[in-house]
Amino acid sequence: MTKQRKAEIILLSLTVIWGGTFAIVKGSLSEISPLFFIATRFLFAAIILTILFYPKLKTITIGEVQRASVLGMLLFFGFATQTIGLQYTTASKAAFLTGTMVIFTPIFQFIMERKAPKLGNLIGVIIVSGGLYLLTSPKGAEFNFGDGLNLVCAIIFAVYIVYLDMATQEGDPFNITYIQIVTNAFISITATLIFEDIFIKISGNLIYAFLYLSLLATTFTLYLQTKWQKETTPTKAAVIFTIEPVFAVAFAYYLLNEVIGWIGIIGGGVIIIGLIISEISDDIPLLRMSLNLKEK
Repeated sequence: MTKQRKAEIILLSLTVIWGGTFAIVKGSLSEISPLFFIATRFLFAAIILTILFYPKLKTITIGEVQRASVLGMLLFFGFATQTIGLQYTTASKAAFLTGTMVIFTPIFQFIMERKAPKLGNLIGVIIVSGGLYLLTSPKGAEFNFGDGLNLVCAIIFAVYIVYLDMATQEGDPFNITYIQIVTNAFISITATLIFEDIFIKISGNLIYAFLYLSLLATTFTLYLQTKWQKETTPTKAAVIFTIEPVFAVAFAYYLLNEVIGWIGIIGGGVIIIGLIISEISDDIPLLRMSLNLKEK
């Protein structure tokens, strides 16, 4: 197995964990204010990492701090728009709109890295975009404020995916992960104190949500993404991440009783087809053709 294929399998496995976050966050927002929720999530993760890996923190370099701080800021704005948006829309629809980052990622990859995606990757983007719509766009649901925030979230995460590819070519994955989490925690706490009337209602479900989000969906997944995404392209990573809404819809059905119907099931199948086409594009000469006209 090649290093790139191993990386893509690992990134695919992360989508299962991330898929659960939409329903968990949506279900928790009645018990805690959104910015305070983000602040607590990342502060807890930062404290755990500091306690467990304090000796390693001495190896952090200035370059890692500079690059990872930018990643941390992007993470904050991405999570802030997504979490606040979940107050006004469904978990399934938020997953769909966040998944549209697959459309924006090739654009930012070309702008920021001057790398054009391959034909097979773009075909995969088009197919999974249609599948995302079928999977999670509720019939007759109007576009609202929460939807707009989640669309902004998708754009921010697309920039994050591309910059992560640029920022992790050098440096230690753990150090970069740690700085991202600490930066997010600091900005979240500051934003909470300035902009939000904090409220919290402690419950067993909220505690479980904190543990899941802080340990699994933040520390564990962010480290693996930081370590392995650089082994593939940003566009291909974005296509892989479109499986996340499939799991998000499943969790939303199980935890929140959100129903998608047969059209949604078909959409999930279409997403898988698009993912497969993107994955096999490296093995098919026509599909691995670069769309960078300058190279012709």
